Amino acid sequence: MNPARYAVGIGVRRGLREFWQSVRSTQDQGFYLFTALITLGYLFLRRNTEVEGTDLLLPSVALPSILGLLVAFGFVIGPAYSLAMEKEDGTLLRHKAVPHGLKGYFAGQLVFQTLSLVPQMVVILVPSFLLFDDLMADASGWFTVMWVLVLGTLATMPIGMAIGALVPNSQKVGTWGMLPVAVLAGTSGIFYPLQRLWDWVEVVVQVFPLYWLGLGMRSAFLPDSAASVEVGGDWRTWETAAVLGVWAVVGALLTPRLLRRMARRQTGSAVEAARDAAAQWVR
Repeated sequence: MNPARYAVGIGVRRGLREFWQSVRSTQDQGFYLFTALITLGYLFLRRNTEVEGTDLLLPSVALPSILGLLVAFGFVIGPAYSLAMEKEDGTLLRHKAVPHGLKGYFAGQLVFQTLSLVPQMVVILVPSFLLFDDLMADASGWFTVMWVLVLGTLATMPIGMAIGALVPNSQKVGTWGMLPVAVLAGTSGIFYPLQRLWDWVEVVVQVFPLYWLGLGMRSAFLPDSAASVEVGGDWRTWETAAVLGVWAVVGALLTPRLLRRMARRQTGSAVEAARDAAAQWVR
């Protein structure tokens, strides 16, 4: 059997196993429910708020944007934390010692992080369709949801992997990962139209995938008339696919190099030093 294919197969099985462990974990179940309650609570409290420039209520517009945010947050922070922590505990060192081990590791992370998105989406979407009206303008929107999620995953997960490879320890992920995502969430049209911000901010945030994830999800859920409040008054479907695709390609080219560079630095002494630093931080 091809060694690389064998390593990827092991990684896929590892990702599936970690996902089932996660689903059965009380802590992870609590996280899914907490995320759902926060999202649904916000939408329910604003259920009668009309969105300026449209005849839609806020839950219809905000829900797809929030789903895009959750995708970006999950695929940046999740892999970043996993990679940073597994550098510290020696897991990456063991993968490095196996032929094509890093390919298997990446495959496992892709499977695990992708599947972890499913229960989070379900616990938000199912109650939302019961509580709110006009959430999906046309059934064909589900096709748009699928390709936006696929491109969004491929665009954002390499960013998380890169952060995890670059940070010195898992405690730095919050500064390098959570803080930038939080800033982008507040300036990418997730909670209010992008045009309300300064012109230069409007330009900058359109460079990053979070804005396009939100725009793509809104184009899937909302009627064409709702595009009037977007930049340019259009859903810009081709631009969405292009920007997310470029991020995916760049990530696919650069992330393996970062992982190989990180792997070269992974030694037993480096792992021991990271463990000592983590222990000091805990104390």
